[in-house]
Amino acid sequence: LHYPLRRQRQMCIRDRSQIEFAPLSASQAWLTRIFATSFGFGYSPFAPGTTGTLPALALFAIWPIWGEWWFLPAAAVIFLLGVPLAAWAERLWKRTDPGHVSIDEVVGYMVTIAFVPTTYPLLVAVIGFFVFRFFDIVKPPPTRKLEYLPAGWGVMADDVMAGIYGNILMQITFRLFLY
Repeated sequence: LHYPLRRQRQMCIRDRSQIEFAPLSASQAWLTRIFATSFGFGYSPFAPGTTGTLPALALFAIWPIWGEWWFLPAAAVIFLLGVPLAAWAERLWKRTDPGHVSIDEVVGYMVTIAFVPTTYPLLVAVIGFFVFRFFDIVKPPPTRKLEYLPAGWGVMADDVMAGIYGNILMQITFRLFLY
């Protein structure tokens, strides 16, 4: 049978929500609770995605010490670690893309501010935070489609795409108007 794309997506969501999640080992559960929630920031009862982005601001604080060359590779490493952690989180909390998971927010924010001129570092940090949150909430195309990737890939990839949109806007803003 051939279903229109919209119907296939609806079936995909329904199928993913009916997955029987295998239990995690004690060490996997511990790692997930600590790192996938950005050291517990994802447990915030108020806007866990926004609150979960805050640890990335701490990484931005050490940017002047190490220079900007390390920021994007660090985001790539956190992304690659975040994929299995996000998949484990889905198994731990028995639902797809649990709200507690915020390691994806950290990566998305890092992508948003990577290689943005830091003439005004505090301005970059604050505007980058709000720009990333905007694109993460609005999810312009194809960001929403990336959520349908399997397991941890879907959790992480949509935030990276939101970060790419954010980075484009930040580059234009800071290079044309504030550099």
